[in-house]
Amino acid sequence: QVQLVESGGGLVQAGGSLRLSCVGSGLSFRNYHVGWFRQAPGKEREFVAVFRRSGGFTNYADSVKDRFTISKDNAKNTVFLQMDTLLPEDTAIYYCAAGQQITSAVTWSRMYAHWGQGTQVTVSS
Repeated sequence: QVQLVESGGGLVQAGGSLRLSCVGSGLSFRNYHVGWFRQAPGKEREFVAVFRRSGGFTNYADSVKDRFTISKDNAKNTVFLQMDTLLPEDTAIYYCAAGQQITSAVTWSRMYAHWGQGTQVTVSS
């Protein structure tokens, strides 16, 4: 049974940092694109970042580029999202997802087969 478990969310002041973790079981992240998405109240779920399954390539949403960093530890089957210089507009539930779709679709949430339960990130101004 595939399971993704996020952790590391919390309340932080604007300008602060948080590090989210996503631990996978029942699958190997070596064979999956692993992405982070977020959903704020009243808004649609949006792409944040992805660690592609091959080549170590990453993609970021423009809104988080240069502030967020996605990384992966294959030995621990864990993907991290380091979030720096957080802004109030980063407040959302953050979800980890794993999929095996074509590379051109790595930013499309509907293409991911497996999802975690989410972790709340709240940034106060």
